[in-house]
Amino acid sequence: MSISKVIRERRSIKKDYKPDPVSEELVLELLNDAVYAPNHCLREPWRFLFVPTENKGAFIERMLTVYPPEHHEYRRQLFSAPAAYLIVIMKEDPRQKQWEEDFSSTCALIQNFQLLAWERGLGVVWKTNPHNWDPKAHQVLGVQPGEKIVGFLHLGYFEPDSVPKAAPRTPAEKKFTRFE
Repeated sequence: MSISKVIRERRSIKKDYKPDPVSEELVLELLNDAVYAPNHCLREPWRFLFVPTENKGAFIERMLTVYPPEHHEYRRQLFSAPAAYLIVIMKEDPRQKQWEEDFSSTCALIQNFQLLAWERGLGVVWKTNPHNWDPKAHQVLGVQPGEKIVGFLHLGYFEPDSVPKAAPRTPAEKKFTRFE
């Protein structure tokens, strides 16, 4: 499959995941390619927390403690949908330029992961939910001071007929100028 085709056909898979487990071996294989993202000074500011399918129940119960009891059932349903999770955590450099370079590199890594996963039939949606910034969630997940959650990647296999249609994109020509 061409890179262009993968980029244009990849979709965020947000629901209707199959119950099939996502293997740690596959996630590591994809990550070992994804880490070739552009990476300023090879700082490699990222680390990964994988929640395998078999540990998802315990993960959900621990994450529910971040929310008030009246939100538990709703959150339990949301957290139960994906087969597994990959949480991407970035070390935060106090220098603005380096922070932005590191954040950009980490985002490029996530995009690489999504494209590689799509090529292998694994659905991914990149989430930035409020708990990404919640100190209680950081404690549950072992996120240290000076680290940031860049994204919760929801992982799961899907039926091809459940893939959402492509949303229209603005042609680059409409947002393109040339310096004269």
